[in-house]
Amino acid sequence: MNKINSEKGSIVFIVFISIAAAFGGLLYGYDSALISGAIDSIQARFQFGSAMVGFVVSSILIGGAIGVLLSGSFSDYIGRKKVLIISAILFAVSSIFQATAPSVTIIVLARLVGGLGIGMASVLSVTYISEIAPSHIRGRLSSIYQFACGIGIITVYFVNAGIMNGVDPAWKISTGWRLILGLGGVPALLYLLVLLPIPESPRWLIGKGKNEEAQSILKKISGTVEANKEVDIIKNSIKANEKNSWDDFKSPKVKKALKVGIILAVLQQLVGINVIIYYAPQVFKAAGAGGDLGTVTILSIGISGTLGVICSMWLVDKLGRKKLLMGGCIGMACMQGLVGASLNFNWNAPILTSSFIILYLFMFNVSMGPVVWVILGEIFPNKVRGRAMAISTFFMWVANWLISQLFPMILANFGGSAAFAIFGIMCIVSFFYAWMKVPETKDKSLEEIEQIWA
Repeated sequence: MNKINSEKGSIVFIVFISIAAAFGGLLYGYDSALISGAIDSIQARFQFGSAMVGFVVSSILIGGAIGVLLSGSFSDYIGRKKVLIISAILFAVSSIFQATAPSVTIIVLARLVGGLGIGMASVLSVTYISEIAPSHIRGRLSSIYQFACGIGIITVYFVNAGIMNGVDPAWKISTGWRLILGLGGVPALLYLLVLLPIPESPRWLIGKGKNEEAQSILKKISGTVEANKEVDIIKNSIKANEKNSWDDFKSPKVKKALKVGIILAVLQQLVGINVIIYYAPQVFKAAGAGGDLGTVTILSIGISGTLGVICSMWLVDKLGRKKLLMGGCIGMACMQGLVGASLNFNWNAPILTSSFIILYLFMFNVSMGPVVWVILGEIFPNKVRGRAMAISTFFMWVANWLISQLFPMILANFGGSAAFAIFGIMCIVSFFYAWMKVPETKDKSLEEIEQIWA
């Protein structure tokens, strides 16, 4: 790392600590796709039906929802960094127990523990980045979280393919899935290592009266002059509402921000993104893309997602959050409609249908994927940010769980066309909600955004 200039700050320092925090997204993405390569072998090993398939896949989301709820008050009490470290440890432990599980019950319990870690990280990675990033690059830095998700997804697809392709089916059932689940501990350990050198959130430090420590960190980020200004602004924002309790959520501006946060978080899941990630083999099989073509298309998910986030990082601070969100919703609705039509009318064009799905994933990762996380990290007032972010993300995880649990049954009973039709409708709903209710936060400080709701 280059020498930090306390007069001007260091962009390298900012990017380093943002990337370190965003490794939580790597965990989220890696585990989201991890189970797709193992679930068929787990089902064959322990002999259970489609309802249990949904529960094994979605059990991590139950733990995630609990972790999300704990993260807000927990991080407000002991700090963002410490909770992120705890989340990495929980997921590492979960991976060990999943890999050595003697029964499907132990797998589910281990995934619940892993969910606790991922849930906490999903909230606090973005919260931390939002609290340390200068306003003019905050969108790009917050988008690193979604970029890390994409890297996690593409990595695990290659890992899964390397473990499971071309091997004895009996070995897959006895050992292959255990290796896949056990390797989930590797990104958790990497995350733990990169978290150790990063500083605590300066906004959290000021809230705890540790002004000098916060000022020292802000000097490294923004330089001496801007740091002094920012400390005063943050102190005044916190001082205006010194009493910190759940009564804070009775404030009209907090209610407005929280309503937008919850609805955006839920809509992000109802457009169907995680169904494709969790059930990639089943989705592409329904589209007619089995065998080697299925493998290629599954790998294309990670590649398209990563490219989408790179585009988003370039556009989010130029075009703005709202326009990017609305444009992506239109594109996603079109792709979902085409997939539904292909499946409903039996076009028998697996390459074309798979291409529609991959384009949908690209558009999601340009828009709704990273942009919703950016907005959630920005819109809440300082004094409730940790808890409000936790509440919004809790509803996101609940919606994720619901969709993941129901999808295998919808696919089995109604076919893929019905599922994709529902997802397409939700993309249209998301467009109109973004148009009418979501404020533009581009180039505004967190304290300026707080005034929007007033």
